[in-house]
Amino acid sequence: MDSRLKRFTFFCVAGLTAAYLAACSPQIANRGNLPEPEDLAQIKVGQSTKGDVTDLLGTPSSVATFDPNVWLYISRQVETLAFFKPEVTKQEVVVISFDAANRVDLVKEYHLEDGKRVEPSDRVTPTAGRELTILQQLFGNLGRFSDTAK
Repeated sequence: MDSRLKRFTFFCVAGLTAAYLAACSPQIANRGNLPEPEDLAQIKVGQSTKGDVTDLLGTPSSVATFDPNVWLYISRQVETLAFFKPEVTKQEVVVISFDAANRVDLVKEYHLEDGKRVEPSDRVTPTAGRELTILQQLFGNLGRFSDTAK
């Protein structure tokens, strides 16, 4: 009976240790569409067309807002450890620009180090109108509606 208790205790401790170690391992999430380097090397500036790029790399992650001839292939790797804030560990952006004849004009790669931090503004845009209390909102429409179904 004593050996069974020792084995049970050993398996419980081993199970709890395994669960503890598994909980502390980071969760890695890969997102986006990053082309393979050998596929990217096949794109020739001045020769490859939009169709060639689509065949090699697939559809872009995004198209530039103000210029549909600029395609973006974006990839990001994020690690999350337990309850801590997620951290971007790897980010790559491939920008492909096309000229008026739909031929590749520019191929440029950006990495995490090339990014710039943007701090949001805490200013508030004022709006027209007035703020209502909850009671004004609840009772404000009493008596305003007429019976139009007659």
